[in-house]
Amino acid sequence: MGLDIKEHLTPPVLLIIFLLVVSLMIIFPVLNMVILGAILAYGIRPVALKIQSKLKYSSISILLAMVLVLIPLILLIAYIVFEVSAFVTWVLANNSNANLQGTINLASMYLPNLDVNSIASSIESVISGVGTSILNYIVKFASKLANITLDLFILVCSIFYFVRDGGKCIEFIRSFVPDDSKDFFDNTIQSVKDVLRSIFYGHFLTSVIIGIFACIGYSILGYPFGIFLGVLTGILQLIPVFGPWPIYWALFFIDIFSGNYPRAIVVLLFGFFLSTVDMYIRPALSSHYADIHPLILLIGFLSGPLVYGIVGFIVGPLILGITYAVLDSYRNEYILGDE
Repeated sequence: MGLDIKEHLTPPVLLIIFLLVVSLMIIFPVLNMVILGAILAYGIRPVALKIQSKLKYSSISILLAMVLVLIPLILLIAYIVFEVSAFVTWVLANNSNANLQGTINLASMYLPNLDVNSIASSIESVISGVGTSILNYIVKFASKLANITLDLFILVCSIFYFVRDGGKCIEFIRSFVPDDSKDFFDNTIQSVKDVLRSIFYGHFLTSVIIGIFACIGYSILGYPFGIFLGVLTGILQLIPVFGPWPIYWALFFIDIFSGNYPRAIVVLLFGFFLSTVDMYIRPALSSHYADIHPLILLIGFLSGPLVYGIVGFIVGPLILGITYAVLDSYRNEYILGDE
């Protein structure tokens, strides 16, 4: 084995390894944007090809496709930041001591042993702490505007060049693959595409549909920030196991404590409707592509932001899903194939 390693570790190979390590160290601070750019490029490429069939100019087609896809995402993020700020202000303004005390006194009628003063103090501390944390995060976010601008620039450039030259990149990597492993490489690429389609169509599209239903429903029911609550519902829909239930159960209990019992029953039924719709839409969309275990997506959604920040909600589950696809391709090609 030692002889084989020495034969392969020739000076050119050592130089290549050294340069790859140094290159990885250089791009590591922006690696998350490059990965996200490659992922988004996969979804934007079909749009760019359709536009190119009309315009015949690839660069303009790619830019138009990026505008059509990225501008709504940027506006959505800006909307969430704005609504969170407005929501915190509204909560702090509408949760005066009198209102809070009145709500707790109402609850104490049903629970005589309730320690009113202790609970009031705890709730006030929680509300104040949550509001302060959110405002501090917004200030910290604004202070990093220069880094965010650089990340967005790298993201846009990555998307553009991956859309334009992604096929050439794959062929370049494939040229280094030995002939006896090219089938495995091709199957792996196809599995990765299936995983991306499954996550895009089976999970992100389901989230969009549920979010739209929630925005309409909450607005019709007359909740303040109904559209914002619908957006949060769609985001939670991305996370396996969670789904939309935290939002509609929270609204249910708020209506119960405020005495609006009819709306409490209606929003609970509406929440059950959202959960039922998800049970039909998600399998119908994702079953045509890869079948990914929910635990893989759950770990990706929860741990991705810890590693990559907010983009980890997208990068995390996709990387784990792709890793699963590669392992499954290897298992089918070299383990089950030899039996």
